[in-house]
Amino acid sequence: MPKPVDVTLPSDCEIAVARSFEAPRQLIWDCHTKPELMQRWCLGSPGWSMPLCEIDLRVGGKYRYVWRNDADGREFGSHGVQLEIDAPARLVNTESMDGFDGEAINTLELVEQAGRTTLTVTMRFPTQQHRDGALQSGMADGMALGYDRIEVILAESTTA
Repeated sequence: MPKPVDVTLPSDCEIAVARSFEAPRQLIWDCHTKPELMQRWCLGSPGWSMPLCEIDLRVGGKYRYVWRNDADGREFGSHGVQLEIDAPARLVNTESMDGFDGEAINTLELVEQAGRTTLTVTMRFPTQQHRDGALQSGMADGMALGYDRIEVILAESTTA
């Protein structure tokens, strides 16, 4: 079982997901901004891979992720634009999922205290219906699995 994430609903159109890590925020930032690390943890359920992870980390820069089901080859993706970058504390970008209408605004905030970093991702959707659809998709469970994979990366970085 993955460690649970703290999921709250700050408004009718928002989801906030939080999790703490015993690590400096620069390492958590790197996990969210370096393609070679993203491809190791941002996978959702077992049996999926991320064959494409492109990140242009500058305001106005674009990103594109594609996930693949390794058993049957199905793929889906997401893409967006970087709106705000305050490394290693805050990253704001748009997100559009392939095959779905609407665009979310995602805000990643990393707060470090005494070597412990609290990550909060706030997703603002265009409507409550979009927000509720994301909640029903199992998104929080997938995020929890991914964040457990970050723990593996962090453990490797401390033993290297």
